[in-house]
Amino acid sequence: MQPIPLWIDYLVLAVYFVFVLGIGFVLKNQMKTSTDFFLSGRSMPAWITGLAFLSANLGAQEVIGMGASGAKYGIATAHFYWLGAIPAMVFVGIFMMPFYYGSRARSVPEYLKLRYDEKTRALNAISFAIMTVFSSGVSMYAMGKLLQLLLGWDFNLAILASALIVLAYTLLGGLTSAIYNEVLQFFLIVMGFLPLVFLGLRDAGGWSGLQTRLNNDAMVHAWKYLGSPSSNPMGVEWFGMVMGLGFVLSFGYWCTDFLVVQRAMAADSPASARRTPLIAAFPKMAFPFLVILPGMLAGVVVATNTNAANTNAGIPAPATRQSRISLQGARGIIPVKFDEAGKPVMRGGQAELDYDMATPMMLVRYFPPGMLGLGLCALIASFMSGMAGNTTAFNTVWTYDIYQSYINKGASDAHYLWMGRAATIFGLAISVAAAYFAKQFNNIMDVLQLVFAFVNAPLFATFMLGMFWKRATGHGAFWGLLCGTSAAAIHHGLTLPAGSVAGAKGGWLGVITHTYPSEMAQNFWTAIWAWTTCFTVTLVISLLTVPRIESELKGLVYGLTAKPSDAGLQWYQKPTVLAAVVLTILVILNVIFW
Repeated sequence: MQPIPLWIDYLVLAVYFVFVLGIGFVLKNQMKTSTDFFLSGRSMPAWITGLAFLSANLGAQEVIGMGASGAKYGIATAHFYWLGAIPAMVFVGIFMMPFYYGSRARSVPEYLKLRYDEKTRALNAISFAIMTVFSSGVSMYAMGKLLQLLLGWDFNLAILASALIVLAYTLLGGLTSAIYNEVLQFFLIVMGFLPLVFLGLRDAGGWSGLQTRLNNDAMVHAWKYLGSPSSNPMGVEWFGMVMGLGFVLSFGYWCTDFLVVQRAMAADSPASARRTPLIAAFPKMAFPFLVILPGMLAGVVVATNTNAANTNAGIPAPATRQSRISLQGARGIIPVKFDEAGKPVMRGGQAELDYDMATPMMLVRYFPPGMLGLGLCALIASFMSGMAGNTTAFNTVWTYDIYQSYINKGASDAHYLWMGRAATIFGLAISVAAAYFAKQFNNIMDVLQLVFAFVNAPLFATFMLGMFWKRATGHGAFWGLLCGTSAAAIHHGLTLPAGSVAGAKGGWLGVITHTYPSEMAQNFWTAIWAWTTCFTVTLVISLLTVPRIESELKGLVYGLTAKPSDAGLQWYQKPTVLAAVVLTILVILNVIFW
């Protein structure tokens, strides 16, 4: 294997960074009002917002996290797409975007204020702000780790460099800069990973060869082994998968997370806003083949000269290919996780695999100089997309829903534009601290789903009741959200994944009432408890308190809102037609990979 990096790889990276920053400089003069900065002036066509809607989620959790989960859990990871994304994306496009766009709310918390009351908005704004910096921190951690392993950079320096680059182009061009960069990053990721999948499958003997070499039928079936937690690598039964991921976490994220909703709200018309998540759904369905397969392949392909790559990348001397095999058993090119002293991290009597490095090690294994630079650009693009997406969502919620609402209500638009830029700076600063929390996990997808279980799961119950039940009240929504988040914390504090110690992964209340087979199983059930508690409390308190009059809820509740019309649209522009096509393809994919 060639020493890495070579000058040509650095040149490719330099060109990419110059282009990314150039977009920010070009758009700088267009950021004249706060609406321009936070919502792109609501002027984007549907295909742009559709790709941005997809790319806002195409961060480290997608490229690195899904590759890690593919290596750890197999094709069942595709449930995060075919069960945990597409149905919810169809739902938000058909049913929820008319409320968001039609209400002219500038953020999801602002919609909660219009539907419920001020205290519900405040609670969601604070919890969402915390979640965004955690998510941004995860992307930052993954990027720092990548640059440390593949380029030999110092971890702390890598985190600082990534934060400064995202800060520069977001500060200059606001949401518009982030959206255009997300579209660029989408194409970079596709170009960077298609050759990787092709080369890896060729080496493994195609899909049938991969099935044989994995030597575990449960790794190549999405539904067949969900009868019990012990029969599949993810340790989840079908109810936990469908309810925890397919309903609570999925709808909680795609329907209520301002990070993605913000992209649709930047569309140039209500029809474009409705088409945005449906357009995004088409490439989303294909992404398991692009990001999960490299992780699965990393578990079976053999490195030609891993030692040279390890030495060049700064991995401690004991981390050779031979020592990895003796510690863990051959798992392709997936490295063992090492602590700060260079010693293997042990879990359950075995060395813990560093699944987050599955996809990066595939790049090192297959890409020659120059091509490696393109692959690194694809990875770095995904990290920066995640950071920028969370940063633009954070600065909007902070400025409109916290600062303008509770700190400085009567300032000028120019002042709020300035505050949005300031929020970009301190939001990224907090994300740096969150990056170090992510170091506790060997799969960043695990920590992200945990964060979503705390914030998005109870929030979805609040939204579902608010949009489809006019009797829901502000008191019910507030206490439901508070109790739902508390239920998530209590469940997490009383449970623990197998082989883990009490701390960041659970059990911190001092009593372990249940042990889950995996972190992901614990996350799904944490989300179920959060959603169920929020739904129940909101329902009960709403029945005991006085609802708002119907005239105040027009445009905010499904039964009191005029249905959007598709008149004048071509058949292929109609959201209902796009939704039908998406769901048909979705059923076919689930049957094929049963």
